[in-house]
Amino acid sequence: MGGRLFGTDGVRGLANADLTPLLAMRLATAAARVLTEGRGPAVSRAVSVGATVSGRTGRVAGVRVEEDLQQPPQRRRPLAVVGRDPRASGEMLEAAVAAGLASAGVDVVLLGVLPTPAVAFLTGDMRADLGIVISASHNAMPDNGIKIFAAGGLKLEDAVEDAIEARLDDPGALPTGEGVGRVTRAVDADRRYLDHLLVATPNPLTGLKVVVDCAHGASYILAPEVYRRAGAEVVVIGGDPDGLNINAGVGSTYLTGLREKVVAEGADLGIAHDGDADRCLAVDAKGRTVDGDTILALLAISLRRRGKLAKDTVVATVMANIGFHQAMAKEGIAVRTTGVGDRYVLEEMRAGGFTAGGEQSGHLILSDHATTGDGLLSALHLMAAVAESGRTLADLATVVTKFPQVLINVRVSDKNAVAADPAVVAAVKAAEAELGADGRVLLRPSGTEPVVRVMVEAATDEQAQRVADDVAAVVGKV
Repeated sequence: MGGRLFGTDGVRGLANADLTPLLAMRLATAAARVLTEGRGPAVSRAVSVGATVSGRTGRVAGVRVEEDLQQPPQRRRPLAVVGRDPRASGEMLEAAVAAGLASAGVDVVLLGVLPTPAVAFLTGDMRADLGIVISASHNAMPDNGIKIFAAGGLKLEDAVEDAIEARLDDPGALPTGEGVGRVTRAVDADRRYLDHLLVATPNPLTGLKVVVDCAHGASYILAPEVYRRAGAEVVVIGGDPDGLNINAGVGSTYLTGLREKVVAEGADLGIAHDGDADRCLAVDAKGRTVDGDTILALLAISLRRRGKLAKDTVVATVMANIGFHQAMAKEGIAVRTTGVGDRYVLEEMRAGGFTAGGEQSGHLILSDHATTGDGLLSALHLMAAVAESGRTLADLATVVTKFPQVLINVRVSDKNAVAADPAVVAAVKAAEAELGADGRVLLRPSGTEPVVRVMVEAATDEQAQRVADDVAAVVGKV
């Protein structure tokens, strides 16, 4: 894996080729050293706030873990939690990550198959020093990835990722004997997360019929269960993972099956998650897509009505549609704009004390309840807004009038040099002059591929496509 190891959302690549067990183990060891240096042991902190321990089994913040109680309390080790999605390579990478953490003197609780936001929640709920998710999100099954959370379930800043990468080849002296970490499996961690979601749901979903597409991914058990417990009638597709079928024609990047099922079932709406369930997209009763921009707008309006939208401000990325900005202005809601990536949205939210933000792709963050994008939480709040209003999702979604948007991925030899190329600069200026106030052009290098994304918004589909094709042709020659 050339260049910077970390992309916009952790380390990702072809499992057992780019992302090997050896790299996973080294990455886990380095992360443990960087994130636990100078801190007191997490397990003893958790025990000190009231967890009861008897024999060799105890509960830390409600999650059962095994402990070596012969070890003096002052020598207890730091704690990490590890979760994964169902893809086959996750099994070997989970073992490698656990080995790397334990070799660094960190106790490991294996959470099993759980959504990424569940691991973030449990990192904070269990007072762990770090959390690791093994998932390639919406990518195809052969890929996999490693996402790392700091204490509290927070995504890492760039400087921390750089520090971890710098320690890959020299983690320092490793412990031996009783200093080596222990590896155990959680018993009821998923219940803690499910209860958390139910408490965070603002009102019952009674009367709603929903089709949920779990992408044969990490949410296949919890999403249907929590939606039913919140009051909805639930129909499931993409709910039979076998390790090989994750995201295969299902999930948030393949909405055709969800659209068809919603219409066939006469459901009120459909919810689509990706492989690790940190995303949420929706379709209305007629199978029309409701993307992250519109969902974020509806959540922001609902939060503002309940007095929960801090500073009447929402955070979105540069990819947010012009129609989203117009809808928020009409509602008296300010918009803060960041680079692409929910980590940058979250950084802006934390810096400004804001409570709602997200991306067009369906990564949505409600910071009163979560430290990262949570597809299940977002879906619960969206469905709660529909149920409370007594209106259809299609009717609510009319608050955002979307401008036609075209996105073209262009493969290039040096994605970071494209924006400064004179021919590209001239092409973008010409496009912007044609579009005027009714459109825009955005060039963005991919965080994970040798690709520049050319995005154009315009007054009509035809103009957006033509301008995007013209700019992409110039970019492709660089």
